[in-house]
Amino acid sequence: MKDDQTLYGILAGAEEKGRGVMETAVYATCFLSVVAAIFQFMGQPTPDPFAGFDPAAQPAPVVSHAVEAVWETKS
Repeated sequence: MKDDQTLYGILAGAEEKGRGVMETAVYATCFLSVVAAIFQFMGQPTPDPFAGFDPAAQPAPVVSHAVEAVWETKS
């Protein structure tokens, strides 16, 4: 008895032609774009924060006066 089917049953049973192929193409495109983005970030060099730091290029500071440490204070 095909007259007893609901509208949802009819729509769910009627699969459009080419729908499966289109869904596969969309999912494959999404997957490939994610993989391409991952490889894009893997290929970028990581910046070195200490690349411009050369400790030999920084001379010792010149002090023009002597500083005495005060350890004992009178109260």
